[in-house]
Amino acid sequence: MDHRLRRRAVVARLGDLGVDALLVTSLVNTRYLTGFTGSNGQLLIGSDVELFLTDGRYRGSSQREMPDIERFSAERSYRGAVVDRCGTARVSKLGIEAGAMTVADHTALDDALGENVQIIPVNNVVEDLRRVKDDEERELIRRAQAATDAAFSGILDRLAVGVSEQWVARELERLMMDAGADGMAFDPIVAFGENAAEPHHDPNRRTLEEGDVIKLDLGALVEGYHADMTRTIAFGQPASELRKIHDVVRQAQQAAIDAVRPGVTGIQVDAAARSVIADAGYGERFVHGLGHGVGLQIHEGPWLGTTQDNVLPEGAVVTVEPGIYLEGIGGVRIEDMVEVTGEGCVVVGVSSRDMLEL
Repeated sequence: MDHRLRRRAVVARLGDLGVDALLVTSLVNTRYLTGFTGSNGQLLIGSDVELFLTDGRYRGSSQREMPDIERFSAERSYRGAVVDRCGTARVSKLGIEAGAMTVADHTALDDALGENVQIIPVNNVVEDLRRVKDDEERELIRRAQAATDAAFSGILDRLAVGVSEQWVARELERLMMDAGADGMAFDPIVAFGENAAEPHHDPNRRTLEEGDVIKLDLGALVEGYHADMTRTIAFGQPASELRKIHDVVRQAQQAAIDAVRPGVTGIQVDAAARSVIADAGYGERFVHGLGHGVGLQIHEGPWLGTTQDNVLPEGAVVTVEPGIYLEGIGGVRIEDMVEVTGEGCVVVGVSSRDMLEL
């Protein structure tokens, strides 16, 4: 990954934003621009300045990960170095990431800079770049998905009457790690029976029974990049309505996948799935947006939903995850990541989307 090109792309945007330099304090954005993987790092970047800020714990690792960037470590705060460098680089207008800096940090930085430097909040400078994944990013996402597919396949043989949701969640983590993941992209959702009616459910001690549906939302993490997949299967013979809504959700997901291409909005793709579910009489039971981007974060832009008018660019990776939820009975969600290609999209992953009956 050429982090230098990414930093140049940020600098190219600063003039339009009306700032001389940008202070990147989001750790995810700092990693995207530098390759730094530690827990404390900021980046001051402009046409006349490029300075990475951290503390003494990361002197060695930051030198290995970013030998091409000037580094400064401070034991207490990065503000002093920012003040000094803004002075030498003649920065009079400093952009900050509005969504990443607290009010307290803003106040402290403003006081430290004084009257010579004006702080200007900006939004989505780096996030907009992150929407389009390069070849290496997409390959890491595919590797994360391969570990996710392996965990899903492996758990099918371990499901038996009496196992708990919590046990299955722990097994999924072990299986992903055994398949090459660095960790989990998020805490998995494991929901048996009536618990599957909750779109987001924390696994508990509910044990598996004959006739339950099983909703599994899982994802692996590989070198900072996430995967996200949901499958709903049956343990024994499922209730007839659950089989019916699985068919509806499967059709809705395919309609949305068919609608994905560069230039469409998140609203348009969401509508393709939502109309199928509404026509089947379950419109009020689809209670969340259709999907989201995936990359260094499990949830990032672009977004797919009823109010998401952002445009999907070629190279984006987004989830397509319609669902229907019936309180007291159960629910179905089917989710896959897709890569937006020149003429449409390609599904990431190989796990069957049919309602498997174990």
